[in-house]
Amino acid sequence: LNIKVFAACDVDNPLCGADGSAAVYGPQKGATPAMVTLLDDALHHFALVLRSTFHKDVSVVPGSGAAGGLGAGLLAFCNASLQSGTDLVLDMVDFDGHLRNCDLVLTGEGRLDGQTTRGKVVAGVAQRAQDSGIPVIALAGSITEGAETLLRPAGLTAALCILDGPLSLEEAMQSGSRLLRDAAERAMRLLTTQ
Repeated sequence: LNIKVFAACDVDNPLCGADGSAAVYGPQKGATPAMVTLLDDALHHFALVLRSTFHKDVSVVPGSGAAGGLGAGLLAFCNASLQSGTDLVLDMVDFDGHLRNCDLVLTGEGRLDGQTTRGKVVAGVAQRAQDSGIPVIALAGSITEGAETLLRPAGLTAALCILDGPLSLEEAMQSGSRLLRDAAERAMRLLTTQ
């Protein structure tokens, strides 16, 4: 039986190192610096076991750090082919075709930061819209300092944080649809008053 496995990845991070799964995503999940070091050491060990067992070095393959290292496991155990999940979905919904009748794209992300350029949906959407000459506004739950500037070359025109004041995470999640609606309205007001 010859089965080909394709894995859709939402990021292009390698398994280990400064841009690896533990270093980049561990702190988002609450890992302390000591925990990140421990996790990265474990991922390095996992990569060595995979290399000695399957004779493949998957540790530096873009996307091998996706989903905490699932990308590496799929490469080694299933001989999978990793591809951009964003591109896969945008192609499936004929995003480029929809852009032909579009004047503005609104997209969103929970948090815009330096990782957004690593294959996240906002970056993929912005790049394709930029290629078609269409402006893109991202609505986000939070925006780290410098993220908007970092995303501008990838096609992002502007970004708006949906939070309208200090809220706890629980309050923000309970009010998510209202916050998103209000931020979209603010974006449209800005555009129509120019």
